[in-house]
Amino acid sequence: MAELVIRRLAAGDWAAFREVRLAALRDAPEAFGSTEADAQQLDEKEWRRRLEQRAVFVAEVSRQRVGLAAGIGGDQPGEAELISMWVAPAWRGHGIGDRLVQAVLAWARSGGLMTMHLWVAKGNARAERLYARHGFAATGRVQPMGGERFDLLEFEMRRRVG
Repeated sequence: MAELVIRRLAAGDWAAFREVRLAALRDAPEAFGSTEADAQQLDEKEWRRRLEQRAVFVAEVSRQRVGLAAGIGGDQPGEAELISMWVAPAWRGHGIGDRLVQAVLAWARSGGLMTMHLWVAKGNARAERLYARHGFAATGRVQPMGGERFDLLEFEMRRRVG
């Protein structure tokens, strides 16, 4: 495999963020609470705002964007949430998901955050195994995915950051 680069996107990278997020929503609509149609409606200002409010990491191989993950502050002090996790189908099984999770955990650690949680679509066993490899464990909390996706459920996983 060519060299894998994980880099954090800045507000000026909004077009790259838009591109990879739309690819994720097209590829795995069942894994996300938002839809490609919703994301298509966002303007440049909104894409930039999202990059300013969260730590968004993109995985690139030979300058091709092949994965995405982000971290945001959680609902509780000292807490972070891992969101928007996706790896392009042709690149799954190459450790890219692991590197993206590690990048988000490192961001949380550097910000002094104590715990991280995430939500996984029920039935997404591959994602569940990825997160379990990094110390996340199911908490027993379940909720509808949100947006127009109330027919799908997701469950919470959590771990300490440090």
